[in-house]
Amino acid sequence: MPQLLLTTIRFPEISLEARDAHKLRGYFGEYFREHSPLLHNHYEDGSSRYRYPLVQYKVIDTIPTLLGIKEGADLLSGLFLKISELDIAGRIFPVYSKNITQQQHQVGIADDLFNYKFINHWMALNAENYKKYLQADEPGKNQLLDQMLRNNLLSFFKGVNIWLEGKIMAKGRFITKTSKFKDQKMIVFSGEFTSNVHIPDLVGIGKSVARGFGVIKKTS
Repeated sequence: MPQLLLTTIRFPEISLEARDAHKLRGYFGEYFREHSPLLHNHYEDGSSRYRYPLVQYKVIDTIPTLLGIKEGADLLSGLFLKISELDIAGRIFPVYSKNITQQQHQVGIADDLFNYKFINHWMALNAENYKKYLQADEPGKNQLLDQMLRNNLLSFFKGVNIWLEGKIMAKGRFITKTSKFKDQKMIVFSGEFTSNVHIPDLVGIGKSVARGFGVIKKTS
């Protein structure tokens, strides 16, 4: 099974709200702008870098967390010692301690099934399937979300250049929520799912994963 390098940086003495993840992204994207477009998903000319983000910004159980994948993992490791404070929308947080872990994770399709839960809301719907979702009955909604889940998992593997042998199976148990995103109310989801894929804890799937949405964790 393929291996995937991940680096995780946590700031355990700083407490933020989950909705502050985009502010975390904004701060680090600006602070380290000269180092790499990976940190903010924009190129030097300001154009967007449309691909799966290899550096992700999250707030997990109130703890600000940075996740780097592949070259993003090496990038965060190199910048780790330079981080001495966080500026979150004008609030300055001195960094007295930070934790870093770096390890290889097995990823891919397995013979077993695994259970995962969303620890941050999953943003599953784009403009097109949002209309389909609203028009569908309850079984149709669940079927659409299961399809989006499989598509999101496949997009993750494509985004990290891992090609799968076999078909992704995934079925979820979702709870509909609402969340404010760019000053607009959005339908998002919490819940759990079962799948035959091996995927590391704390990666994001779906839309806006760089801003902390769609964070998953294995439960069994």
